[in-house]
Amino acid sequence: MSEETDVMIGLETHIQLDTDTKLLCGCPNKEAEEPNSHVCPTCLGHPGSKPRLNKAVLDKAVKTSLALGCEVNKDIFFSRKTYFYPDMSKNYQITQYEIPVGEKGELEVKIEDEKKQIGITRLHIEEDPAKMKHVGGDIGNSKYTLVDYNRAGTPLLEIVTEPDFESPEEARAYLQQLAQIFEYLGLYSPDSDYAIKSDANISIEGGEKVEVKNITGTSEVEKALSYEISRQKQMTRRGREIRQHTRSYNADMASTKKMRDKETEEDYGYIFDPDLTRQELDKEYREKIKSDIPELPHEKFERFQDEYGLTDKLVESLITEPEMAEDFEALVGKHGPELPASWMAGELKKTLNYNETSYSESDIQRGWLSELFRLLEQDEISDRNAEQVLREIVDDPRSTEKIVQEKDLLKAEESEIDSIVIEVVEQNSDAVEDYRSGEEGAINFLVGQVMQKSQGKADPKTAREKITEEIE
Repeated sequence: MSEETDVMIGLETHIQLDTDTKLLCGCPNKEAEEPNSHVCPTCLGHPGSKPRLNKAVLDKAVKTSLALGCEVNKDIFFSRKTYFYPDMSKNYQITQYEIPVGEKGELEVKIEDEKKQIGITRLHIEEDPAKMKHVGGDIGNSKYTLVDYNRAGTPLLEIVTEPDFESPEEARAYLQQLAQIFEYLGLYSPDSDYAIKSDANISIEGGEKVEVKNITGTSEVEKALSYEISRQKQMTRRGREIRQHTRSYNADMASTKKMRDKETEEDYGYIFDPDLTRQELDKEYREKIKSDIPELPHEKFERFQDEYGLTDKLVESLITEPEMAEDFEALVGKHGPELPASWMAGELKKTLNYNETSYSESDIQRGWLSELFRLLEQDEISDRNAEQVLREIVDDPRSTEKIVQEKDLLKAEESEIDSIVIEVVEQNSDAVEDYRSGEEGAINFLVGQVMQKSQGKADPKTAREKITEEIE
């Protein structure tokens, strides 16, 4: 088989929703200190208990469907997906099968410098099963298994794509941009305990598809798909048949392992749930939800380019988080676009990444950035010391004014710099002679000495000019 293998990948992505209560009952939808403490007869499936739909979940599902360009069905139903497994004590999962919330959508994904349309087959609501803890091993060889039903009934949105991905890199880019849309819609925060998980369906050379279950995050999807594609290629080279089945993903080993033969849709015995009423999504309701959709990342990208004339790279960095994009726009009114864009997308993002934190959880205040930009505009602080201010703000959040005072970071008086330059020239005669002999690089050493002695308060350009004048 050639290296140019025909690959088809489809994703089924689940996002847990951060609602106050579960999907079908009034139990708290949050982490609990004790297992099986946030449960009731409804989410445990006791006979006679009746589910009731959480309207906040329906609102979020419709909003997401519209944001992804889906057609929202006017009437929706819930179904029972029947299977026997301890993670759903009533032996069926309440989901949507025949009539989901949204269908036939599309998401334009940017992959490096190219764009690709990914078809969205459907978006539907379902409940999360319980959490299984396999003690002393994995699902296939553990000593015993514990079940925590606190998670049972957590509301999920599932987004199913067409098999439009041709590489693991495309799948990762899609998930990253999908997660960004979720964040803009207020459905998801990377800092929360609520997860995004995906099931992937992979086939090569038009063969049978293999499903890989429960892949958490975006980078892990790329690893899982890369492994599975490689595994299927090896099997094909050896003349072995690839049959449809389901596999689990081991993140520690970055490998997949067979779980079971794949069930068919008929195996689940879908039926309409008789305990849940039909939901009518009339035009007025859909229009109201649509009016609440904020400016989405791709829309903001185009507008930032048009209004502010920024490069693709700067805009992509600025819009990664809605809070950063919002603060950037507020700062543009005082400082113009170029200075805030270069510092926020550059040194600030670099500092946040180094500290493994995000803009939203860093407690940075817009006013602190504005004060720093003012000092830069008025040439009262060097770039080097401005970088130090940002590091201090992220590490120990406090105002720019306090940091500058504590660390004495404003530029030195010209007379002070003159004295330092004279001292550096006198103490480094060898470097001075090297420069006079034509070694241009020697001047960089002397500038570095001035910066060190001034504790970053000297401007490098000014220091270079004064050293040159002093030597010559």
